[in-house]
Amino acid sequence: MQQLLAAGLLDPSDASFLGGLQSGVFPPVVNDGTACPQLPIPFYAAPGSAFGSHHSYPGGLPIHESNNESSDIELAGQYRSVYLHKNEGVVALNPEALQGKPVTHASILIDQDIIVGAPIWHDWAKPIVFQWNADGSEFPELSIGGNGLTDNNGAAGNSKTGGHHILSIAESMARGLSPAFVITQASAHSNPSLGSEYKVVNWIRAAAIIDGIDPVATGYLMTDAKGSPRLPALRNLGDIDLANLGQTNLLAEYQLHNLSDADFTYSIPAIGETEIILETLAPRYGYDPTNVSVYNNNDRNPILSFLTGERFLILYSQQGLAGVQSELDRLRRAHVI
Repeated sequence: MQQLLAAGLLDPSDASFLGGLQSGVFPPVVNDGTACPQLPIPFYAAPGSAFGSHHSYPGGLPIHESNNESSDIELAGQYRSVYLHKNEGVVALNPEALQGKPVTHASILIDQDIIVGAPIWHDWAKPIVFQWNADGSEFPELSIGGNGLTDNNGAAGNSKTGGHHILSIAESMARGLSPAFVITQASAHSNPSLGSEYKVVNWIRAAAIIDGIDPVATGYLMTDAKGSPRLPALRNLGDIDLANLGQTNLLAEYQLHNLSDADFTYSIPAIGETEIILETLAPRYGYDPTNVSVYNNNDRNPILSFLTGERFLILYSQQGLAGVQSELDRLRRAHVI
């Protein structure tokens, strides 16, 4: 904890966090301190984010990861077909020109193992940071990985992010997964380009402190001529020292994984608007939203676990309250609510 604070990777003003900073960096787990600690809740029962945010219901985590996994695979296929197509290096604008031939790709690499693995590993720590309270709400999550003010190598910048992100990176590094994999995983919350490389660097630095390893010696980071930590050059011949020219050695996997984790732009408002709709309809099914524990555990959470906020928002935008009521009536007949 002291190393994180000294490195500027924790915000001391967050000391009022419930239980203190240490409980935010190290939430409770089962059999803590033994050779085999366990997740406090099963993966399939975990929410996908903080209460009231995206996928914040039991089972929201596997829904969120399933969507991200599909997105990363599809995006990689898109990149291969548009940028790496063998047809003279460009995409065939007229599909008929292929004359039924299968699409083939150039030998340039987009690593499918990383594409498949990064979305799965990225959020594995959410069952730790988003545990369920008895009233059907969730533990709060501490933002770590920066102090929020001077995170860009001492200049203005904010690299604070949800603790699950750092803990997930730490686990991958502790298992010795490759730099290309770990940096891709770390790019979920920000692609390391357009001035944001320092964020990904800081998240790897914070994870290394939690692991007790040297991120430079283990190949996850490098230092440039100014002594600043940077992302390492991977898969190149070393012909040009890009880092000392102010550039980052970018792998396509970083960008693809970052894009795959971007459905929050729809999923967050989907939950927000769905909660208003469900509270409006709750009395019809015998629930009072002000009776928080009963409402969360017996109405809100079961409904969202079965139908998701995204489904509700799409349905409401097309059919209004009547369409939503039809779905809720179906859950009532199935004794879900």
